[in-house]
Amino acid sequence: MSVPTRQAPARTAEPAPAPAARTRRRVPAWAVGVAAVTAVAVLPLLNISLPGVLPGPTYTPGSLHLMTLSLIFAALALSYHLLYGVAGMLSFGHALYFAAGAYGLGIVLSRTDLPLLTAAAVVLAGTVVLAHVVGAISLRVSGVSFAMVTLAFAQAGNVLVRRNTGGVTGGEEGVAPRTDNVPDALVGVVNTRNMFWVALAALVAVYVVVTWTQRSRAGHVVEATRENEMRVRVIGQQPFLIRLLTFVIAAALASVVGMVYLLLQSQAVPAITSADFTITVLVMVVLGGVGSRWGAIVGAVVYTLLDQRLSAFASSDVVASLPPVLHVPLSEPLFILGTLFILVVLFMPGGIAGAAERLAGRPARARASAEKDRAARESAERRRLEELA
Repeated sequence: MSVPTRQAPARTAEPAPAPAARTRRRVPAWAVGVAAVTAVAVLPLLNISLPGVLPGPTYTPGSLHLMTLSLIFAALALSYHLLYGVAGMLSFGHALYFAAGAYGLGIVLSRTDLPLLTAAAVVLAGTVVLAHVVGAISLRVSGVSFAMVTLAFAQAGNVLVRRNTGGVTGGEEGVAPRTDNVPDALVGVVNTRNMFWVALAALVAVYVVVTWTQRSRAGHVVEATRENEMRVRVIGQQPFLIRLLTFVIAAALASVVGMVYLLLQSQAVPAITSADFTITVLVMVVLGGVGSRWGAIVGAVVYTLLDQRLSAFASSDVVASLPPVLHVPLSEPLFILGTLFILVVLFMPGGIAGAAERLAGRPARARASAEKDRAARESAERRRLEELA
């Protein structure tokens, strides 16, 4: 009787390992930033024409003035991004600090013999004190109440400026600084190119400060406070002080931008103290995408270009030849801007930055892993709060 032998199972050929997917080399963010700044910096040296966007070639004074104004408002929108996009504080009084920088520098230069940099330092210190007082009062409340308190301070500043309090604000005519202590390279239309580079340097400086603040410990705390203030209090942090610090930093940055604005325009007028001006900055941030630094910059540039060039379009012969049902609304630039803003809010909820991400194909992957991303963010927030504790 033969004993059956156990046969070894047949070996199946193991599938060959799949080739490793090629990983794309991502360009460092700082390299992209340097390239972008370099490209913008050489624009005044080039002969580039953008019909309908710029009034002439990029080296002409008119185009340089418009591009410089766009950079200034981009820096201002970045400062408001720190306040609203990062800290979640909806303020209707941010124009107060922009105006404090412009009016303050104009008054100091007109009434003292201080050089430009010293005068700017004095104005910056005064704005920090002003922002500290206003912020300490406004941050006692939150939400809509905070927005209304900041609006009240902005309106008070607007009234003081328009009534020419103390005879220093110039009333409706504004303030025009003396240029005796201002470098000749920054005075006059012929030096608009230099002002363009000054505005670009200010934009870069504001971007660096905003990025550093957002990534710092204070930035993490203020972002956590925006999401859940009670949790931040439980772990022993002081949300009020961190939010006040963020408020003051944003105000100081707006003040610096206001000084550059004064040097470009050679005048500060009451319009920059109004709540409408702050709402305009808010529109820039929303247009670019709330929470995105580069979105705030792009939104400000797009809005400024549209605001300036739509005036020429509204008064053009093309609009005048249209039927009254079209001529009347299209002859008002604010109507066109308002319509565009409504369309952006309805069809581009993430602003220009969100639309760019969708075009890059990121939303498809984001929708597939939305729950995973949300869980990861919550986990990261818990770890960050534990580290801060």
